Amino acid sequence: LLLQVIMGGRMPVNYWLFKSEPTAYSYDHLVEDCIAEWDGVRNFQARNFLRDNIKINDLVLFYHSNTNPIAVIGTAIVIREGYPDHTAWGPDSDHPDPKSTVENPIWYMVDIKADQYFDKPVTLQAMRNNPALKDMVLLRKGMRLSIQPVTQEQFEAICDMGSV
Repeated sequence: LLLQVIMGGRMPVNYWLFKSEPTAYSYDHLVEDCIAEWDGVRNFQARNFLRDNIKINDLVLFYHSNTNPIAVIGTAIVIREGYPDHTAWGPDSDHPDPKSTVENPIWYMVDIKADQYFDKPVTLQAMRNNPALKDMVLLRKGMRLSIQPVTQEQFEAICDMGSV
């Protein structure tokens, strides 16, 4: 399966993997919500991706972590580039950071929408067993980053694995 999306005259050039615990926010939530703010990221490297690198029409692998099975469930499309994460500003927020302010935001988010629900989840073990994915960031020992770049080849391989 080769996903090609033409929106706003630009072909996607960046591919990403976004991790989420399904008890916090699942792919089903994204489908139900139609559009989601990808907020609450509190890691500087992931923040930099959100702020500087992730662009409109980039494609995302939606990865359910800390569940059984741990797996990529589907794909999403970025529909809004990085902007300040306002959830850091509210003391009653799930992700407050008193050091982040409207005048000096520290954290950023993007908006995504659901694209394709996989016919079958692509488990972490299945990815480990696929030689085409041997260099994938996700599969590196100790890799816990919630937002990671993937190559177009890795993205397409996982999409192929998720289709029947």
